[in-house]
Amino acid sequence: MTADTSQSASVTAAPVIRTAGLTMDYGRVVALHDLTVEIDAGVTGLVGANGAGKSTLIKILLGLQTPTSGTAQVLGHDIATADDEIRRVIGYMPEHDCLPPDVNASEFVVHLARMSGLPAAAARERAADILRLVGLDEERYRLLGGYSTGMKQRAKLAQALVHDPALVFLDEPTNGLDPASRLEMLSLVRRIGSDFGIPVLVTSHLLGELEKISDHVVILDGGHLLRSSATSQFLDATGSLLVEVLGGAAERDLLGNALAAAGLSCRPRGQLVTIDPPPDGLDVHRLVRDTVADLELALVRIQADQGHLEDVFTQGAHHV
Repeated sequence: MTADTSQSASVTAAPVIRTAGLTMDYGRVVALHDLTVEIDAGVTGLVGANGAGKSTLIKILLGLQTPTSGTAQVLGHDIATADDEIRRVIGYMPEHDCLPPDVNASEFVVHLARMSGLPAAAARERAADILRLVGLDEERYRLLGGYSTGMKQRAKLAQALVHDPALVFLDEPTNGLDPASRLEMLSLVRRIGSDFGIPVLVTSHLLGELEKISDHVVILDGGHLLRSSATSQFLDATGSLLVEVLGGAAERDLLGNALAAAGLSCRPRGQLVTIDPPPDGLDVHRLVRDTVADLELALVRIQADQGHLEDVFTQGAHHV
């Protein structure tokens, strides 16, 4: 796959996606509630627990569902009047398995390329390039029914990219993958946005994943917008410190109790001791160093604590 930003460059000046008052009411369940948000180019993580409204939003943006109320534009096209054009220029990787088991990956991706309007020769060439990109080059002639979960996810990603879309929707692309496969998939997602300049909207219920690859994060909770901002704003320093000493929970608690006795507010976090922002004028680094030495412990690290996406849920709703 070669970097081709001709389609995406024309839309980067304006939001790639814009919604206003978007609501999806099924009667007993409101999947989206008055959602107003703008999404720019780059990799945007759409985050929330299962049932938060992520997949519903994607289906509405693709024109596969009609919202109860509200409006939305995708790449400048209104979902109410230009859904065919939207689907033509978007690549979509669905969450659930939708692959025909009796077709090999090459045939499948070529077929999807032809359906997107590519001539036969161009479709075969593009399919070969994309299958190589996603790591299925040597497995492209195997039947999809014999693929592992990780290979199926790669095949779904390939069909989403084969027609060189102007925008890509990836719905839970790491679903069912082992840790190593997750990292490989996330690396591919990052490359789509950075190396090839294609805007990406990627959903996940695993908040930590999207901290690593996204430029912007939109967090939904029960169909409501909790927060929409640059990923870096979530990860700003909190003023707290993290301290780790060699050993296990016993050594961690020994240090934590000693620091608490010295007047610091602290608590355990895994193998670390978290120290809340200390009073002005207190040299907390010196205090930690001296306390560790007095206890004859081995200091591994002291570092500034940073925010995490999970903090949005513990801090309560933060509407933007």
